[in-house]
Amino acid sequence: MRLLRSLSGLTIAAVCLAGCGGANGSGSPASTPQFVDPAAQASSAESASVPARPPAAASTAASPRVSASTSASAKPKSKASPSADTKPATSVKYTFPVDASNVDWSNTHSKYPATDLFVDCGERFVATTSGTVLEVSLADRYVEGNPDGPNNGGLSVAIEGDDGVRYYGSHLSKVQSGIKPGARVKSGQLLGLTGKTGNSSGVCHVHYGISPPCARTGDWKVRRGVVWPYTYLASWRKGGQKSPVATVTSWKKDNDCRP
Repeated sequence: MRLLRSLSGLTIAAVCLAGCGGANGSGSPASTPQFVDPAAQASSAESASVPARPPAAASTAASPRVSASTSASAKPKSKASPSADTKPATSVKYTFPVDASNVDWSNTHSKYPATDLFVDCGERFVATTSGTVLEVSLADRYVEGNPDGPNNGGLSVAIEGDDGVRYYGSHLSKVQSGIKPGARVKSGQLLGLTGKTGNSSGVCHVHYGISPPCARTGDWKVRRGVVWPYTYLASWRKGGQKSPVATVTSWKKDNDCRP
């Protein structure tokens, strides 16, 4: 069995900064880190309802803890109560998005809410829940130094779950045959294999984002993530069914998000 490469706190910090693109600049490893800490955000008046930092029981790597970014895009507002997240609007099954024994992730991310799942290349990236494929990138068109955009993700897949939430994974090495816009998928179905395409800093990992499907396609700044995934991932990893529906719905109401 392959073991996940050892990742120090500095490696995670560099990847979280550069791997998925920030709101400004190229997001290169040389940039000054601007980590967004959900725990720090929860203490501010502007983002009082953002999920607070959970216990790091599911993660064995040290998570970087730096002051929250002042970027407006990193402060999605949500008025949903944490207890509401346990009750999805539609009865669906949630599955941890990487089917591998050795996976680690951080509860912080550069400049906007998302999570980097650190895992060996070639592991199975699977559907979080049943739903419909919205967008697929089958080619790595990222060019280092170019402005941030949808090409940052390299090979990627976005689905709209039957719960109405969009789930996005990028930096894949391969997209599974038959995974194309409009295709139906089941919870746990293979979508692709993990990799390091796009702006990944050359480190195998999956950039994972949760968001409402505002424009459904083309709205990459929303698609890359607006809701902190950490607590949901921690639940799903243990076989739980914590749902992001209430938090995503609240964010959608508080922001300019139209279908």
